[in-house]
Amino acid sequence: MRFALLLALLFSASAQAAAIDRFKTFLSGTKSARAEFAQTVHDRSGKVTQESKGSFVFQRPGLFRWVYAKPVDQVIVGDGERVWIHDRDLNQVTVRKLSRALGSTPAALLAGSADVEKAFELSEAGARDGLEWLEAKPREREAGFERVRMGFDADGIRAMELFDHFGQTTQLRFSSFVRNPKVDASEFRFQPPKGADVLGEK
Repeated sequence: MRFALLLALLFSASAQAAAIDRFKTFLSGTKSARAEFAQTVHDRSGKVTQESKGSFVFQRPGLFRWVYAKPVDQVIVGDGERVWIHDRDLNQVTVRKLSRALGSTPAALLAGSADVEKAFELSEAGARDGLEWLEAKPREREAGFERVRMGFDADGIRAMELFDHFGQTTQLRFSSFVRNPKVDASEFRFQPPKGADVLGEK
């Protein structure tokens, strides 16, 4: 029993090191990235309430473009100063200053600065589905979510799970992930479409 307990403790320590080390390696070695994603939203009871797909590209620090295909049909752009959220069905744009929108959000874990531990408390979340999981809790109480889990393999990030304060869980699975591609600066510029209602901080 003592030997089994020792093995369990050693495995737990190595798993924690692996998850944290992989995350730090991802942060230090990934200046830009491009990928596709599949998103599933579950309510408190575990029922699927929404499914969507899309793509994203980011370049550190603070530049990103997150595009949802239908049925969500939304574009989110971080231009280094502001975050623009365009609901294409409603032709409505919401804009916020980047410092307020990015600080303790999941986007900060991907596209923010390398020093994320100022905004998040990091801990190991074990191994599951062939991935090493890291849990990040925002240090700010005003953050729009309770915690985020990120799943890594030897090649980098493969999944994220977001848990909000209402018991809702959003699962993201990444595919076709390309690290450090050449990125056109125009992808991070946003001009509200003609006739769009623009709300928020300009």
